[in-house]
Amino acid sequence: MNKRQKKTLIRIIIAALLLVVIAVAEPYIEGTGPAYQAVPWAKTVLFVLYLIPYLVIGYDILKKAVKGIIHGQVMDENFLMAVATIGAMALGDYRESVAVMLFYQIGELFQSVAVGKSRRNIAALMDIRPDSANLVTTEDGKETVTSVDPGDVAPGSLIEVVPGEKIPIDGVVERGSSSIDTSALTGESVPRDIAAGDEVISGSINQSGVIYVRTTKAFGESTVSRILELVENASSQKSRSENFISKFARYYTPIVCISALVVAFIPPIVNVITGKDAMLAAFVYRALTFLVISCPCALVISIPLSFFAGIGGASRAGVLVKGSNYLEVLSKADTVILDKTGTLTRGVFEVVSIHKDDIGEDELLKYAAYAEQHSTHPISRSIVNAYGRDIDTSLITDVHEISGRGVEATVSGRKILAGNDKLMDDNGIEYTECPDGGTIVHIAIDGKYAGHIHIADVIKDSSAEAIRELRKMGVSRTIMLTGDSQEVAEKVAQNLAIDDYRAQLLPQDKVDAVESVLNDNSRGRGKVAFVGDGINDAPVLTRADVGIAMGALGSDAAIEAADVVLMDDDPIGIVKAIGIGRKCMRIVYENIWFAIGVKVICLILSALGIANMWVAIFADVGVMVIAVLNAIRTLHISRAGRLVTGHLQNQ
Repeated sequence: MNKRQKKTLIRIIIAALLLVVIAVAEPYIEGTGPAYQAVPWAKTVLFVLYLIPYLVIGYDILKKAVKGIIHGQVMDENFLMAVATIGAMALGDYRESVAVMLFYQIGELFQSVAVGKSRRNIAALMDIRPDSANLVTTEDGKETVTSVDPGDVAPGSLIEVVPGEKIPIDGVVERGSSSIDTSALTGESVPRDIAAGDEVISGSINQSGVIYVRTTKAFGESTVSRILELVENASSQKSRSENFISKFARYYTPIVCISALVVAFIPPIVNVITGKDAMLAAFVYRALTFLVISCPCALVISIPLSFFAGIGGASRAGVLVKGSNYLEVLSKADTVILDKTGTLTRGVFEVVSIHKDDIGEDELLKYAAYAEQHSTHPISRSIVNAYGRDIDTSLITDVHEISGRGVEATVSGRKILAGNDKLMDDNGIEYTECPDGGTIVHIAIDGKYAGHIHIADVIKDSSAEAIRELRKMGVSRTIMLTGDSQEVAEKVAQNLAIDDYRAQLLPQDKVDAVESVLNDNSRGRGKVAFVGDGINDAPVLTRADVGIAMGALGSDAAIEAADVVLMDDDPIGIVKAIGIGRKCMRIVYENIWFAIGVKVICLILSALGIANMWVAIFADVGVMVIAVLNAIRTLHISRAGRLVTGHLQNQ
């Protein structure tokens, strides 16, 4: 608890003790106990005695109500509580008046503690920003390490990061090797091994060896700063539900005040006209009970808290949401469009299989790797990487790259051709067609066909699971977009059981494809989510109902263009993001219907004279406490990289 909360707790304890003591002494003061005489001016004495705990516990509420009246902001919960409790005092219901104010303050304290808890959870995320950086400077050939403010470190500087420290600024490892913990950023608990040449992002924790990092960005532009800025500003983007509650409160409070006046005075007037007893005190008591019940704090507090906690919990799980409005859109997503490369596949070429004729697989791969050794083409590098052994370049001679065809080289005195079917046709070599989609590199040795190597962009391990989980969540349509060939797209779509795909697309074609899907969905109520790698998909990310940049940690393009940023490249993150949105909105609607339902029932009962002040206390404070407890459930999002649909639905 903070200092203010502790002060409120002390006031609650003092007021509660005074209330109990005065309630016990009340029969003796009134003379209602056996063999006791009433104290002179008993009613006045009781009023003064009850006024003490009332002011102890309620002076701040009365002060806020007066300030609201002075500034023209009359219709709020402080005004309602002040009118209701002062009215109860005026009617002689001293005990109920103090009790209402006491329980209201208990509820307010509980709400304050709950909000503080959610803020502390989000503050834990904010701890990823380091306080200092170890700047390495060189003078006369000697390195000196100085602790400085990260904001003073210029791009291109060398910094030292020792074990246990947070990496303060994005950069590239220049010396040393270690493993880093990225769980604060991605929610993934498995450490990542790094060595010289690897990129590292700020906010990660160095776990083992000392590393020296050459910074690539200024501190204010680094990943950790961008993430914190995004989370801090997320609350400014309000959802439709939050805007509804704000408008609701503006109209609701005046309506209940007018209704309370009707309950207080219309029935007595009717009674007088019809010749009956006016019963003014009884109806005024009903009206005061009505006011206490009508206080809208359960809705006004719990709904924004649900979104606030949801955004914080999502951030801790590696899902950055730019505003509560995007949580709401995520919850309604029924069509998910996915870019293929970098989202469903790894985005790098790898040797998938080797098909040989009259030669061993290792020998075929060796000749191909030697022939491709001097080429920088990604396909060539994938073959060399697949070979994975040292290459004796002295055995390679007469290398010729043939544009659009492949490579011709002499390896150990043998003429090697490595390339596509056009290269084989040019040299009059009959080759075997490969039924697999992807890139095929045919190999010929001394003019004779030896076999071919199948190279493809490999599907990520969790892509199929992600598509299955999306379907279980009720996503009715999954669509894959790619610039790859029709054959490759068809193969990937079949392997992953994707509903539809569009192939051979240029960036503008992807925008047109999303526009087409949006037009189809405009007739229904579902929303369209687009998932891309965030670098070359910026136009499409901004066009969809909600754009999700995946594996875009450190990518400025992704953070700027996307509405939701997944901080790792696991497709399960898409399931996580939609699941978090649905869980958050489910809790929001639970609170709305629960709070309104209980209040409507209790308002009717109070208008009929069935509900008293104690029912009013439950309808106000009790409902608020339950709603706040429910709201903070949105904080509890698993940080282990994978959230399955069933787990999300059961929370």
